[in-house]
Amino acid sequence: MVEYTLQLDSIFGSLADPTRRDILRQVGPRELSIGEIAAHYDLTFAAVSKHLKILEKAKLVIKRRRGKQQLVRLSPEALTSATDYLESYRQLLEERLDSLEDYLERSK
Repeated sequence: MVEYTLQLDSIFGSLADPTRRDILRQVGPRELSIGEIAAHYDLTFAAVSKHLKILEKAKLVIKRRRGKQQLVRLSPEALTSATDYLESYRQLLEERLDSLEDYLERSK
């Protein structure tokens, strides 16, 4: 359970930054080189690499080498655990709203 919580902390911490969310949006449809990713930002290559390391640590992206290039792709498995976590809260809120609706209907 502790490892799961740490993984979720890492995922949500990574997603808190708008640059990292945008990087995920870029690599969602296709694998890109770090250079292709960096070209979209007014950041140093080192800064983009730091963002990618944080995303990789959270297991949101996977990096691999092809010759001298490092390629980055989305890892949807990590997003699945975050989605599952959020889904449990969505269900709870829906149940509460249904109860409120029932209460209001009875109170008329």
